[in-house]
Amino acid sequence: MIAEAESSPPVSFNHEGVVERVMPHYYKWSKVYGDPFLYWFGSDAILAVSDPDMIKEILVTKSGSFGKIRPNPAVKGLLGEGLVELKGDKWIVHRRIAAQAFNMERVKEWVLEIVDSNRNMMSKWDANIEARNKSEFEFDVHKEFHQLSADIISRTAFGSNFSEGKRIFELQEQQVVLVMKTAQNVYIPGFRFIPTKRNRILWKLEKEITELVTKLIEKNKNTKQNSSTLLTTLTSPSKKDNILDLKEIVDECKTFYIAGKETTANLLTWAVLLLGLHQEWQNKAREEVDRVCGQHAFPCADNLADLKIVTMILNETLRLYPPAVMLMRQASKNVKLLGRLDVPVGTQLFLAITAVHHDVRIWGEDANVFNPMRFLEPRNHLASFFPFGLGPRVCVGQNLAIVEAKIALAMIVGRYSFVVSPSYVHAPMKSLTMQPQYGAQMIFNRRS
Repeated sequence: MIAEAESSPPVSFNHEGVVERVMPHYYKWSKVYGDPFLYWFGSDAILAVSDPDMIKEILVTKSGSFGKIRPNPAVKGLLGEGLVELKGDKWIVHRRIAAQAFNMERVKEWVLEIVDSNRNMMSKWDANIEARNKSEFEFDVHKEFHQLSADIISRTAFGSNFSEGKRIFELQEQQVVLVMKTAQNVYIPGFRFIPTKRNRILWKLEKEITELVTKLIEKNKNTKQNSSTLLTTLTSPSKKDNILDLKEIVDECKTFYIAGKETTANLLTWAVLLLGLHQEWQNKAREEVDRVCGQHAFPCADNLADLKIVTMILNETLRLYPPAVMLMRQASKNVKLLGRLDVPVGTQLFLAITAVHHDVRIWGEDANVFNPMRFLEPRNHLASFFPFGLGPRVCVGQNLAIVEAKIALAMIVGRYSFVVSPSYVHAPMKSLTMQPQYGAQMIFNRRS
């Protein structure tokens, strides 16, 4: 079904077909069997859920009864034993360390670095305009934002820059494509040890990535130039019982390299596409940026909270195009949900984030319409909007992702006006995160 959806004709640029395209099996089966429904993936029973009350119980009030599922070994090779995959006491230690690195006060210390990365990107854009001697230029912002996000996560989390981490990102991108293809098939025990063509490539990629990340750690181990980086926090924890060994540090670096880049790059891509389509909101954002930052100034740590329209735009983007299409959990014991549904131990749960975010019963008849005003007031239900998850395992890097996206979007609308190119093909797809299958072509004009 996934392969069929990705090879299907592109849809018009509205948001009604998103659920059908990124989770086709859920879309089709939910129409037939309702919510929740049970399906089988090999020998695994999977309960698909889109009821916010049930999701709140699973992720928040009864989170202790639901753990991470056992990952496909191919996915484990991508992220290692990092925070995303860990459970139990190890997860508690890793989470405590990562939370220190990504608290809001620490993230604010990185604002100047984030602004500098954006200035470098926009200087390159301006040079393209001047070289072509035209007032406008067209390019794929999806590629640009992946480079931007890669540079920011390298500088803020690892004290390096994009050029130093470029090879790691290139290898991880190759790895993601192969891993996602593998994860769509039922795993046969021991299959990952068979020297198939795909497995040999995956082994080679994992080995080279591990070697490059290890070198980066060794290089930065004794430097005291920037004590606020994630790498410094991982290698110099505040408590002795939080000390991680080299393999654990390598695995966390792998996780944050890929998760930190993917999430923000795709959020920015969808936000710019949506503002290119909805000029009225682009103008509202630009007026706010000019008022808050000044026409030729940049965002800073002190005025980020004043960018309320930009924040609403980003939230509406995350609603329509959440980075994670769904979340998976597994019952660690027999549990009753909403006092009526008995879930046996071992049952997996497919929490359909995208379906919840597009549900007309939750968001109204205009659920598939881009309308940032819906975030003017706090939402009524905790589990009606959860792009970064909920509960104890909520994404630890969400502060950085939002600040990064807010700064980039503010700087872009402040300097340029833009529209969606006629060459853009609207085809959302699920990879590691939701992204445009054929890139995001935009036409930019430099403001006078």
